[in-house]
Order: sequence, then C-alpha cells, then structure tokens
Amino acid sequence: MYLSKILMEVAPNIHLLGVFTVAFTVVYRKKALYPIYIYVMLNGIFSGFSAWWVPYLYVWTVLWGVVMLLPQDMPKKVRPVVYMSVCAVHGFLFGTLYAPVQAVLFGLNFPGMIAWIAAGLPFDLIHGVSNFFCGCLIVPVISALKLAEKNIS
Repeated sequence: MYLSKILMEVAPNIHLLGVFTVAFTVVYRKKALYPIYIYVMLNGIFSGFSAWWVPYLYVWTVLWGVVMLLPQDMPKKVRPVVYMSVCAVHGFLFGTLYAPVQAVLFGLNFPGMIAWIAAGLPFDLIHGVSNFFCGCLIVPVISALKLAEKNIS
C-alpha cells in the first residue's frame, strides 16, 4: 500500500489505497486492519506524525467498516460495481471525513470547517472519480489474493 502511494504521488489524489483497502477487507476481513494500520504507521514514520496524519487513524477504517457491512454473497456481476462505487464514495467524502479533526486541531468553528470542506471539493472530486476508475482493479486483486492464499495453504 505504501509503495503504491509513493509511486503514484506524481498524480495528486490518484492512488490505489482504496483498491487495496477494499480488496484486503473482502479477503481478510478483520485481519485487513493489519496492512491498513501498517500503511498508516509507515506514512507517519516517513512523512511525519503531524496534524495531517491524525485523521489517517480513522479515515481508512471508515472504508474498511463499510466494506465489512457489505454482503459477502453478492452476485458476481454486481461485486465490481459495488466495490468501485464504495471506493468512489470514500474518495468523494475524504475531505468531509478529514474535516472534524482538522477543525479541532486548528480551532475552526463549524462554518470554518464547512469552508475547509468546500475549499477541498475539487480535490475530493478528483479523488472520488479516480477511486472509481482505479476500483476496476479491486476484483482482480481479490482474485490474486485468494489464489496466493490457496497456493500458500
């Protein structure tokens, strides 16, 4: 996860983190929290444990939680669209999910927080759209993880 983020930093808000989070959650369920929080910790270690990092303690867990709530027996034809859509919605809402902690850390009142969210909407739009299209990789990653699990066992 961390390496994919580093490799894709050239394109802001375009990354595979949602893809990996959804795929790991579908395959590993609760154990998906291990790679998610290893990623979060690596981000803090290599980029600094500062105010931008604090929301990372929960924003990826929100995506994990939503995927955990999805039915595991979805029809195969529906899965890609559902996974891509959940990934996209997380991207569209990223700034909104991020905002409450930023508001507390920077002393913003509610209108200030709303202004902060509004200022980030163009970035959230890019984030959501790119998450949707990157999301087409979720099912292949799930298949690769399941194949790897089968070969290891």
